[in-house]
Amino acid sequence: MSDLLPLGDAVLPLIRSRSRDLWRYSVANEHGVQMLDGAALLEQAIRHPQSLNIYGVVEPTPDETYKVAHKALASAIRVIARADDSAGIIGDACRQLIDLHAQAAAQATVSPTKLADWIFDFHFDDQVDYFELDPVAYAPALGPKGLDRLRARVDALRGEIPPHDPDDRLAHYDHREFLVRWFDKRFAVLDRDFEAIIHTHLRDGRVAAWYEDVAAAFEEIGEIDLAIDWSEQATLFEHGHQSQQAARRWQRLLEQHRPQDLPDAVRVVFGRWPSAGAGARVIETSGAGLIPDVQETLLSRPAELIRFQLETMADPRLAWETATRLEIEDDRLWADLAAAYLAIDPIAAISVQLRLVEGSLVEANTRRYRPAARELAAIKRSAAAAGDEALALVNGAIGELRERYRRRPSLIAALDRARLG
Repeated sequence: MSDLLPLGDAVLPLIRSRSRDLWRYSVANEHGVQMLDGAALLEQAIRHPQSLNIYGVVEPTPDETYKVAHKALASAIRVIARADDSAGIIGDACRQLIDLHAQAAAQATVSPTKLADWIFDFHFDDQVDYFELDPVAYAPALGPKGLDRLRARVDALRGEIPPHDPDDRLAHYDHREFLVRWFDKRFAVLDRDFEAIIHTHLRDGRVAAWYEDVAAAFEEIGEIDLAIDWSEQATLFEHGHQSQQAARRWQRLLEQHRPQDLPDAVRVVFGRWPSAGAGARVIETSGAGLIPDVQETLLSRPAELIRFQLETMADPRLAWETATRLEIEDDRLWADLAAAYLAIDPIAAISVQLRLVEGSLVEANTRRYRPAARELAAIKRSAAAAGDEALALVNGAIGELRERYRRRPSLIAALDRARLG
């Protein structure tokens, strides 16, 4: 046991950094991955402390684990304050450490009032202000006494916010106002107060996302019927991306809790946002008998119709005929069509594949040359399997490319490396 490290010695070096180069994207990302490793080790200490010896760490007490979690979170905040976290890796590590801090606090012997003050004061750190601590997550550690203290601090903050001037039409961001709104929402969820949930999450009901916020809150407290109702309202609110996002929640909740109602909802969603994927969902839930109806609806979106025919109906011949008849100009769709149509008509499919490669080479771009050569090599292999006519077609196209772009040495070199003579 003497060779085992204390938990802090194992976790904290993975979180902290003395590097002056965290402003560099690659350095920040590398350290962010290391921080995730530290968070994973801390999670192991919280959930399965008895297994830490296999990681070379001595089993900590709950109080020791909490102290390490507290120091790790403080260090992580200092790290992200001076890092380029464009990729979000360090932010993910910070959020994991926030979650783990709440779990560790629930297992440790912590003063509820001191914890309440720390939670409140955390939001006024001079380094960062883009993380929020959730009183719902901390409720087991806070208990009634800590929660009362936290509510009192929030109410005091509320009193510091000046009333809005009705004559001032300029929007002013006030971090205090944001925090009060955040805590009000989370307290409503914690209290399972239906009216408060609606009031704090729906606000003035101007956008679909706020209806979905209500649905999410009701789902969180297990009020599934209300969550379904509010997610449906969010779906039907308008036709924008927020309602479309809400539709995914609505369908998921129905699938999990009221599957008998799912087919009707799926058809509603398809009618509002017709796509190949939504059409596939209609067939999945209501049966193949609705294929003609789905195709008719998708006529207004030809590319989606073709993809539906290709992927859901698994009819590449029909999809090819539709694409040809409607003169579709979607290169990605034609690439998928050609791959599926190769077994039906190799010459037609290969002709399309060659056209797509040739089109990608019109603009001189050295980054495109090697991928194009690889694509041509794959086309040539398919042609060789299809017969002499197809192979002659490919060889002729390669010869034309060499002649047309003979003044592009990088392209010629890429063709040579791929043995495309």
